[in-house]
Amino acid sequence: MSQMLQMFQQAGAAQFSAMIGQVAPYFASIAPQMVELRPGYAEVRFAKRREVLNHIGTVHAIALCNAAELAAGSMTDASIPDGCRWIPKGMTVEYLTKADGDIRTVADGSKVDWDQTGDIKVPVMAYVGDKPVFRAEITMYVSPA
Repeated sequence: MSQMLQMFQQAGAAQFSAMIGQVAPYFASIAPQMVELRPGYAEVRFAKRREVLNHIGTVHAIALCNAAELAAGSMTDASIPDGCRWIPKGMTVEYLTKADGDIRTVADGSKVDWDQTGDIKVPVMAYVGDKPVFRAEITMYVSPA
């Protein structure tokens, strides 16, 4: 079991979420809440608030990317075999519609073969309520540690 997954399970969602910004300060810019983390799945939420808005009053595209990378990276860490490491290598994004509310970001790796190494494509979706607003595919490079 990955160290990140152990920390989430031991600390709980609220305390783990508070620690995210300490470990990786850039993520603190969206004040993320890690709702769920398990092998093959991660869910991150953040509120629509002034600090994450663009000039038209909707959630900024890069805030969505930030949440997508957090969800995908956390889920990748929880999913890869012991003795492996990962790093994001690239991200392809599609903005589906205006993100005009609180954001729920889901990395669903249930169809990913986590026993492989090399480039792994991780799908991520972001929603306002049930409305999809953003889609990403993040390429994670997984290798032996």
